[in-house]
Amino acid sequence: MKRREFIQTSLVTAPLVSVSSIVLGADNKPATKSFTIRRGEDRFKEPIKYRGVNPNLVKISAKDTAGLYSVFEYEGIAKMGPDMHVHFKQDETFYVLEGEFLFQVGNERQTLVAGDTIFLPRNVPHTWLQLSDRGKLMYLLQPAGKMEEFFKKMNSLEGKPTAEVVQKIHLAHDLKVVGPPLTV
Repeated sequence: MKRREFIQTSLVTAPLVSVSSIVLGADNKPATKSFTIRRGEDRFKEPIKYRGVNPNLVKISAKDTAGLYSVFEYEGIAKMGPDMHVHFKQDETFYVLEGEFLFQVGNERQTLVAGDTIFLPRNVPHTWLQLSDRGKLMYLLQPAGKMEEFFKKMNSLEGKPTAEVVQKIHLAHDLKVVGPPLTV
């Protein structure tokens, strides 16, 4: 390789290496073996209950992808959804497996049913509400961020937390509550 080509290549690839080390972290290594998570199972056999009720299962962990993304399955056995919130560092993609859900992204609302997909960009307020008696969502967060830790922290709370406690936990995990949940 000629000196000029080497310098040009270095100038192009150096920022990519720096960015990937920031995104991945110095010690984060992706999984090197395939794995299968069966229906109804959590990656680590530790299902997280959303608001103490609905199972939220880790299917692919941030630990598996060096933080690049994570995948969850939400099984709704009660009609509910999260507060209106913003992710500062993650995009989300939801795929409806079962049931009917109302999503609000910014000021727009739409109903999704099994087979529908919705993309929620970072820094845009959003929420959703399960409309059917039962529902199931598969969703991906990219990059993974601190979502697994967020769900575990929220799940560990005893009793109904104050709005201040909820906001503090959201902010510590790169989220912010910006409004109430949807109601029917």
